[in-house]
Amino acid sequence: MKNYIIKIFAIASLLHVTGCTSDFDEVNTNPNTLTSDQLDETLAGPTFANALYKGTGNASWSLPGDDYGTYGLATALHSMVFAHYMTPGWAAETDANGINDGWRSRGWLRFYTLAVPSLLNTYSATEGNAEATAILDIWKVYMFHRFTDHWGPIPYTEAGIGGSSVPYDAQEDIYADFFNLLENANATLSASSDSSVGVFRDYDAIYSGDVEKWRKFGNSLRLRLALRISDVDPSSAKTHAEAAVAAGVMTTNDDSAIYEVTPDTYNNFVDIMKYWGFYMTADMESILKGYNDPRMAIWFGKVSDEDSPYYEDYVGLPNGGGALLDRTASNLSLTNQETTFAEATTKDIEIMVASETNFNKAEGALKGWNMSGNAQSFYEEGIRLSLEQWNVDADAIAPYLSGTTTAVVPTFGDLYADSTPPVDVPVAWASTESDQLKQIAVQKFLGLYPESWEAWADLRRTDADILYPLITTLNASIGTGVMKRITYLPNEYSTNGNAVNEATSLLGGADNGNTNLWWDVN
Repeated sequence: MKNYIIKIFAIASLLHVTGCTSDFDEVNTNPNTLTSDQLDETLAGPTFANALYKGTGNASWSLPGDDYGTYGLATALHSMVFAHYMTPGWAAETDANGINDGWRSRGWLRFYTLAVPSLLNTYSATEGNAEATAILDIWKVYMFHRFTDHWGPIPYTEAGIGGSSVPYDAQEDIYADFFNLLENANATLSASSDSSVGVFRDYDAIYSGDVEKWRKFGNSLRLRLALRISDVDPSSAKTHAEAAVAAGVMTTNDDSAIYEVTPDTYNNFVDIMKYWGFYMTADMESILKGYNDPRMAIWFGKVSDEDSPYYEDYVGLPNGGGALLDRTASNLSLTNQETTFAEATTKDIEIMVASETNFNKAEGALKGWNMSGNAQSFYEEGIRLSLEQWNVDADAIAPYLSGTTTAVVPTFGDLYADSTPPVDVPVAWASTESDQLKQIAVQKFLGLYPESWEAWADLRRTDADILYPLITTLNASIGTGVMKRITYLPNEYSTNGNAVNEATSLLGGADNGNTNLWWDVN
């Protein structure tokens, strides 16, 4: 995407913004700004550009109304630590299954007051344009599925339209709408005679308006969500998964949804990992070292302090152990800040990658779904695509696929009550279905890095035993296992109380971190 396009974000910020609850209206309504009835296709591109960037969970100091701290609070200190991708070198509550009201509030507020209104403004600006609406429907599913999979019932049907009280929708109903939107989007884009959507072409930092690539992205999302509901509604899951694959999903890295960054819309992961004191986790060290995984050197840096006993080694910090160990970089591995994650303005953002789709097809094949191929082939292709995505030398791929080693005890493994590595399967395709499912879970976990929203959701869905327990916990009901959900905001209870209380009823359990979401039945 051309850099000059980003200048139009200032225009998008002037559009009338309505929030989720009453306090959002007061904060975001400006009588001097444009209103939705003033929107037309001349503003479709700017509003779409805003919806894309805000919808990824990233934010920029260069753009009005937000900054990159939103990513740090909403992603790095939640799903990033819940999935054991990274861990802070300080005693953060969420790293020990605790709750911090301000941290989770930041992500909720920015989503409903910035991302959602931008999406709705784009719908208004493109009214009557079927292909543009189909792409927006796909992006709507992407944006909202991440949030409902964090909280459960959320404002959805009436989100962004304002009012003194906004109802929450049941997650089952939200998912039903997701599938309808994705199915219809595929039908619309399949029937289109256009190769690209003109109003989006110069403003689309993911696909430049490419109809076929957006179509594959939508179908790949449908496959992802089909797996998500496979335990609670196996019949519907099979139907949606088979339909998605038959319609056409991502097959190559060229199909992957990657957001092209600019100096103004940059990759927040890079800077948050640099400046907020995050380190490689013991789980990542255990798996990557055990597999002799070439991605370890691409993702992480060696301990560089010559006085450290771990000099020139890769060392991970156990999750939940931030206050127990030396918290300086001298004894722990940071992200690779020399090459891969050196510059936030040049490292593009992974939205959804083709390797995941192949792992999803591999799992579907093991379930007996028609994925147009066999599980082993999809599994191995998923690994190959992930290695190629990260520019691993081609000569290293075959040896990795045939590897027979398993995970190792990490450097600080003695801090665990049982240091035995949870990952006890090799890379080479196993002979039993239980081991094959675990292999798929492990390789998808690696292939998703650093997209932690999906990684955390998939860990909860599969209940795959691939992570060490936390060293400490701040929540006795959850213990040292994987956090199940984020709780609702105190501000929502005070300004939208009746709706939140109804949401708790829809949730089917207490509003705490140990209540399973609708699809998480195992």
